[in-house]
Amino acid sequence: MKLVALYAHPQDVEAFEANYAAHLKLVDQIPGLVETRITRFSRTLAGGAGFYLMAEMIFPDKETFKAAMNSAEMAATGKDANRFAADIMTLMIAQEA
Repeated sequence: MKLVALYAHPQDVEAFEANYAAHLKLVDQIPGLVETRITRFSRTLAGGAGFYLMAEMIFPDKETFKAAMNSAEMAATGKDANRFAADIMTLMIAQEA
């Protein structure tokens, strides 16, 4: 199971990056999290404005994911993300096929 966060292009990239670096320290505290993958996009070839960054937070199974989603650490992480990126963030739940 994955929690995927997509971020549109921030108006102030330096401020976003500073906030995001601190945010990742909270992400690292989420119980059951196996891996976090960060992708920064360099170009959009088709479609709309595209995205700036994608974060994939990977959990070993559905039960661990559910427990993490209900944890105090996830609540703190979500509150922090909303503080600096609420207007540019899209969150999705995903499973690899």
